[in-house]
Amino acid sequence: MLPLVRVGRAPLRRLGRLLLASPQTLSLCSPNTTTGCGGGISPLVLMLSARPSACWGGDGSPAARAQSGASSRGFCVRAVSVDDEAPSSSAAAAGGVYDLSAPYLSVRIRCRKEDAELLSESLLCFGACSVTVDDIADAANLDEISITTIFAYGENVGSSVSSAASSAGLDYSPLYETSVGKQCDWVTLVQESYESTKVIDGLWIIPKWRTPPDLQATNIIINPGLAFGTGEHPTTKLCLLFLKEVIKGGERVLDYGTGTGVLSIAALKMGAALSTGIDIDPQAVASAHANKLLNGMDSNKMLVYLVPAGAEPSSFSSSIDKSEERKPSSDPELKSSSGTFDIVAANILLNPLLELVEDIVGYAKTGGTVAVSGILCEQVPKVEKAYSRYLDNVSVSEMDGWACLQGTRKA
Repeated sequence: MLPLVRVGRAPLRRLGRLLLASPQTLSLCSPNTTTGCGGGISPLVLMLSARPSACWGGDGSPAARAQSGASSRGFCVRAVSVDDEAPSSSAAAAGGVYDLSAPYLSVRIRCRKEDAELLSESLLCFGACSVTVDDIADAANLDEISITTIFAYGENVGSSVSSAASSAGLDYSPLYETSVGKQCDWVTLVQESYESTKVIDGLWIIPKWRTPPDLQATNIIINPGLAFGTGEHPTTKLCLLFLKEVIKGGERVLDYGTGTGVLSIAALKMGAALSTGIDIDPQAVASAHANKLLNGMDSNKMLVYLVPAGAEPSSFSSSIDKSEERKPSSDPELKSSSGTFDIVAANILLNPLLELVEDIVGYAKTGGTVAVSGILCEQVPKVEKAYSRYLDNVSVSEMDGWACLQGTRKA
């Protein structure tokens, strides 16, 4: 399916305002079923591809836009708003709006390939809120092609298709089939895709809307968002396993590139005395703060700081101290943080790991343990070469093609 995508009538700016104000109303449902969600394209997904289109009459000239409800600029764009009542068919035909909680009609129409463009334009002027035309290249040896359209639930599809065919100058009545689709809340759909993650026996990462499978385990509750660290990625698991191995009780831990804060939270739950997370991404810092609260962490034991993205590695400590917005009321740990941490974990990316090797290792005290991850197994030699200058007893653990390198800081 694809290259031609059109969308029905009314101002585009209203759709934009809706999407910005209420992104949770986007649907990910398949139009092929009245209940489940699948791989189909919802009306709103199609609406994101809106572009100008003219409404054509039966003689091939533009139809009167006042009659068809098209805008004077030639846009056939239908807006939707969650604040409006579900319209009747007549309201929809007049360029009305849709209630996103209502079902919709998905109509698949067969027509001659040479008629597809005109018919698709005409359908938009007779009730369709979107059209998608099969890729003509995929139908090179066929005489017919399919157009998939979306109509408001309750629309008189037969009348609309007939009127559109007549307006497009077709000398035949296209065959079509109709199915009912049901809107879904994409937030709920995404939440359902997150499962509780078992790292090892007794250690789980739990999305906040899930019930822990093992209440006696060490359960790290997170709200997965834009930050990295949901517990599903092998590098996160490798770092958690590293912490499980090295934390004996009372350690000071630095989570370098904290993301969701999962490593900082895990460190405290495993017995560390203090965990400090730093990140250059404000969204990550906000996520880590939120997850700290979800897990009931003591704010004096779990510190989270926003590091200026442009700061030089050697100035990280002083730069963090100046960040009044993110720092807690007391931050003595970072004023002389270099060389004070028992454990440093950096789960970031290859290039930052190589560029910041001295800074990362520099946070660990002599004899302290440093682990770096976020690297593929084939990248290990390059990372090992860089870190072996500063670390003794270097070892590597691997999982599903990803690796974690660890060692102790040299004197």
